[in-house]
Amino acid sequence: CPIETPEGPNIGLINSLATFARVNKYGFIESPYRKIIDGRVTKEVIYLSAMEESKHYVAQANSSLDVEGRFTEEFVVCRHAGEVLMAPRDHIDLMDVSPKQLVSVAAALIPFLEND
Repeated sequence: CPIETPEGPNIGLINSLATFARVNKYGFIESPYRKIIDGRVTKEVIYLSAMEESKHYVAQANSSLDVEGRFTEEFVVCRHAGEVLMAPRDHIDLMDVSPKQLVSVAAALIPFLEND
């Protein structure tokens, strides 16, 4: 989610752009993803809107990779069409650039956020 908003009484009133997100020339928010070519995660980064992302299988940034940049597990946790699922590694075509790209800069400063 490229927009983070607080919970509680202020929900929806205060919005923060997520880390690494950008606004394109048409006003759509885009997030960065690393391309996967022939099963290897590359350093090439592309930016996609939420609508474009839903067509792809996107692995988490902290997925386990070997030294050649290939997934070590047969099935990988990923997002596809708005759902989180386990997909065969050969279905994955994009990878998040950072585990923190789903939260704002302020939220990314919270220590051990993944355990909260």
